[in-house]
Amino acid sequence: MTGLALLSVSDKTGIIELAKTLVEKFNFQIVSSGGTAKTLQSAGIPVTKVNDYTGSPEILGGRVKTLHPRIHGGILARLELESHQEDLQANEIRPFDLVVVNLYPFEKTIAQDNCTVEDAIEQIDIGGPAMVRGSAKNYAHVTILTNPARYDDYLRELTVNQGKTTIEFRQARAAEAFAMTASYDQAICRYFAQVNPESADYYGVGGKKIATLRYGENPHQKASWYQSGSEAKGWASANQLQGKELSYNNLIDLEAARRIISEFPSNEPAVVIVKHTNPCGVAVGETLIEAYQKAYNADSVSAFGGIVSLNQPLDAPTAQAMSKIFLECIVAPDITEEAKAILAKKSNLRVLLLSDLNSGSKDNIKAIAGGFLIQENDTAIELPHPWQIVTEKQPTQTELQELLFAWKIVKHVKSNAIAITKNRTTLGIGAGQMNRVGSVKIALEQAGNEAQGAFLSSDAFFPFDDSVRTAGTAGITAIIQPGGSIRDEDSIKAANELGLIMVFTGVRHFLH
Repeated sequence: MTGLALLSVSDKTGIIELAKTLVEKFNFQIVSSGGTAKTLQSAGIPVTKVNDYTGSPEILGGRVKTLHPRIHGGILARLELESHQEDLQANEIRPFDLVVVNLYPFEKTIAQDNCTVEDAIEQIDIGGPAMVRGSAKNYAHVTILTNPARYDDYLRELTVNQGKTTIEFRQARAAEAFAMTASYDQAICRYFAQVNPESADYYGVGGKKIATLRYGENPHQKASWYQSGSEAKGWASANQLQGKELSYNNLIDLEAARRIISEFPSNEPAVVIVKHTNPCGVAVGETLIEAYQKAYNADSVSAFGGIVSLNQPLDAPTAQAMSKIFLECIVAPDITEEAKAILAKKSNLRVLLLSDLNSGSKDNIKAIAGGFLIQENDTAIELPHPWQIVTEKQPTQTELQELLFAWKIVKHVKSNAIAITKNRTTLGIGAGQMNRVGSVKIALEQAGNEAQGAFLSSDAFFPFDDSVRTAGTAGITAIIQPGGSIRDEDSIKAANELGLIMVFTGVRHFLH
């Protein structure tokens, strides 16, 4: 008996080839609607339009096309039930063997700068999800295809199984279909939560698996990589030129490196070296090679096996310098052919191109027992003009720029965080200690004699003046911190006694 297929797609990739094979090789009858029907007719493929099949016209400007008993009865009928068979016969409804549907491009539409709420509403698919969910629910009898990448798999199934599909294949496609509609609805939910934040009582998290990773943080932990949204963005859109597949830890470190490098404009050569999500070397230079050498020399021991991010296209001199040590990953917005040839000799080194290093997620999600927490990512733009200079000694413009550099770095260090810098280069990083005094001591020890005349930043206020006195004794010139302690006056007094500059930003940068 001739198979019956319903084809109604927004993304028409591969649809002509699929329909042509269904008709010519497997003797299918095609029912289709709107633009899909026109596409198939233009390709010379015989197709029955939905309104001719149902006997009802499309109405409301196309908002109602497929919402009809002849469509949904043919999708949802349980063929093993005599009562369902009777209903089909009584209403002259033929069951569908195949339903091919993908949805209106809602996410692509709302990503456009000029998208209005009205534009977004018109890209909320109604009939499509109904057909997808109905077909997926009835996978015992119907094959649902929502991904053009599965068309060839379906045709192979028909070839191998004499025009049929296996229950295992149909169930797997149903699972994909439910995941797709869930992700689609979550995108709509998130959009309206942004339009009207007061109504955001629900938060949807959805994604499409793009890789099963070898393992998570440790070999005994399973891990997968998911892409949020229908279109590849961020790391899912990065071009990996060479090297082993990315690991869970690589991706976490790459994201930390991306966030830090995004602090620096592309006309200012900057290099960030990250180890276990913390910066171990960050520098700005006149050239990219100068910035890299400064960042590497800041902590050459920790740089071994590190992740490097650059805010300018990777050139040959910088690539040559990088090739001298073991690195896990390098990410840059672009790369020269000469640099590519140099790094190609290190086949295991992962080299990625990410053209937009600023393309981060707005939200940060952390799982806890019984749920999850949502917060905005700390993407505050750092500018000196709202700062308060609280000491007798005032900074010069050059010193303010160094303080700004130190402040940009410390926000990306695990709290309690201390960063010591000079000449826009990190000298010492105190990260993740249980008390701020410990972080200060670690950073100063790492900086060594270079602490003379250096600048110190702290992600949160100093509760006592002990850290200020320790820093001053070590030769620190200026301190930048949020302020806000009930003992701020003690810290200010100590800074004045030691002849230090102290700046309060009024902003805290905890990173847990």
